[in-house]
Parts: sequence; C-alpha cells; structure tokens
Amino acid sequence: MTSTWAVEAANLGRAFDEAWAIRDLDLRIPAGQRVLLLGPNGSGKTTLLRLLATLLRPTSGSLRLCGFDPLRQGNEVRGRIGLMAHRPLLYESLTAEENLGFYSRMYEVPSPQARSTALLRLVGLEDRAHLRVRALSRGQQQRLALARALLHDPPLLLLDEPDTGLDEEGLAVLGRVLSEEGRTVVMATHQAERGLAWADRVLVLRGGRLSEDRLLRPESAMSRSGAVASEATP
Repeated sequence: MTSTWAVEAANLGRAFDEAWAIRDLDLRIPAGQRVLLLGPNGSGKTTLLRLLATLLRPTSGSLRLCGFDPLRQGNEVRGRIGLMAHRPLLYESLTAEENLGFYSRMYEVPSPQARSTALLRLVGLEDRAHLRVRALSRGQQQRLALARALLHDPPLLLLDEPDTGLDEEGLAVLGRVLSEEGRTVVMATHQAERGLAWADRVLVLRGGRLSEDRLLRPESAMSRSGAVASEATP
C-alpha cells in the first residue's frame, strides 16, 4: 500500500492527566518531504514525534502514517518508521555489529550482514564493529543509533535532537542522510540554522499547537503533491 501522505493528522491531541501536550493539530506531510520541528522547551515537539513513532496513543483526533491506521495496523506502520530519539535504544552489552544484527532480525531485513556492514561504513564505525556499545563514545553511539534507524530503509524517518553529542564526523554523516531524496524526514532540533539548511518545510509549535507552517522550497514534495502550506497565526 502506498500513500501520497506520509502523515495525516486531524484534530490530533495528547494529554497527560489534565495537561494537553498536543492539541487540535491538523497536519499533512507528503511523502518525501523534509520537515523541521521548532519550538521552545515544552512546546510539544517530542510528544508529537512520539505520537508519530506510535510510542504514544492519541487522546483525541485521528492519525494515519504512510496510509495506515497505527491503532489497527501497528505492525505495518512500525515497519515503515525509523526513530532516532534522545536515548540511542542500543544494547550496551552487545557489539555495534550485534546490535544491528538483532534489529535486522526484528525487521526481517534481507541480507542483514551486508546491510549492517554498509551502514557501519556509512556512519564511520566499520573499525568499531566488534566493540561493545558501552565502549563507544557518546558521539559514536549516536552514529550507531542513526544506522539502527536506517537499517530497514524506512520511508518515514523521525529524529529527536539527533545532533546532540555528535562530533564533526557524525554531523557530516547526518547531513548526508538528511540530504537524500525520497525519504520523509521529521526532525526536532534546537539548532535551527543547521536544520534550515536541509528542510523543505518548517513547523513551529507553541503550547502544543501549530503556530506556524512555512514551506521553504516551492519545489518540495508538498508543492509537487498539490498541497499548500499556510502560515498559521499564533
């Protein structure tokens, strides 16, 4: 099943007790578009990414990802999502290569050894493949987490502050990944200038609401799909 839209949210909301972290969010992200999430701390960026990653259930509204309903078609959705979060989601007692092998089995990646080797080369860790994760630096763990997120070649890549702790080599790798065409990317970062270098579109959240929606590149996937980005008022 293919869909023009990677993300379709209508009146989406998520509350914790009586506090709304995301509220009344209407959003469509076309397949292939690269979206930068901005906003102050507590604006709802991480909550939105966790909703898109199916780690949280919506309190209200509806959500479709890559054409699927995550509440009823969770397996189909999760197989199409790659997530790089604050925590690297790696097993410290396993080596870099073993971590990728474990996730390869989870996602049923074809030719797992070749895929793992290619990704370790991509993120510059081929010479550390046999080191346990606990022996890697924070920046190296972040690079391995990026390889893990890309392992099953997901059409939707979700990144929550992926540049935190990355060294210059890691930032260069991240930049190359973000520059690839064809994959939908939604990234939250406090480094707005860095994010603006690759983004097609910027969404600004304030108080859990979408306050701005700016299309930066008219030739982006959103424009090609015939949708129109608006500039919402606060």
